[in-house]
Amino acid sequence: MIVLKSLQEIELMRQAGRIVGEVLYELSQAVKPGITTAQLDILAVRCIRKNNAEPAFLGYNGFPASICVSVNEELVHGIPGLRRLKNGDIVSIDVGVHYKGYYGDAAATFPVGKVSSSAAQLIEVTRESLNRAIKKAIPGNRLYDISYAVQSYVESQGFSVIRSYVGHGIGSRLHEEPQVPNFGMPGKGPLLEPGMVLAIEPMVSAGTWEVETLGDQWTVVTRDRSLSAHFEHSVAILEDGPKILTSFSGR
Repeated sequence: MIVLKSLQEIELMRQAGRIVGEVLYELSQAVKPGITTAQLDILAVRCIRKNNAEPAFLGYNGFPASICVSVNEELVHGIPGLRRLKNGDIVSIDVGVHYKGYYGDAAATFPVGKVSSSAAQLIEVTRESLNRAIKKAIPGNRLYDISYAVQSYVESQGFSVIRSYVGHGIGSRLHEEPQVPNFGMPGKGPLLEPGMVLAIEPMVSAGTWEVETLGDQWTVVTRDRSLSAHFEHSVAILEDGPKILTSFSGR
């Protein structure tokens, strides 16, 4: 069931989203060759708790860390550990927080040091596909107008949209209806209404759209081990258009 939020609820979600944005900004400044993914997790937890919030992912369905850190061919759900980032890597970081009963969720992919032109293009195309999708999150549109905005742009640039993982509604639960795929026919799906809040999250591969899960039962990688990128914002649909709840300034 799709839950419509009141303005008061959206304001609480905006506060949760502000914390997510602050965490992602701090992490964007920390992403450098030599840092371990576990150190990024520690930094995120400090920032989350400084804001009197809790990491949403820790323990969620058994997930063992507070953020997801996915490197290169790793698409989502990477578990922070002893891996050190190196020059030329790209790293996708997904952050969720729980604050005063509501959730915020966002992700971004960052270059580590100097990356190849193809990696930089992948990051920029994925980021732009999210921007285009958000512009479609307006009352009167259909859900798959958002989906088609991602797919049509990504594929026009020669990349692939991941089909096995999707965005979602968000509110008093981390994952709510509806699912928000990154592919689909425009004009289809549920009607978008004021009060809906969606976590829109393009996941894009430089190669195949097919993925598989590693032996840790969490980390999702592209089947052909091609580079992947992931961007996400929690977005409220208001009468006057979309409102990004998880904005941050960073790379």
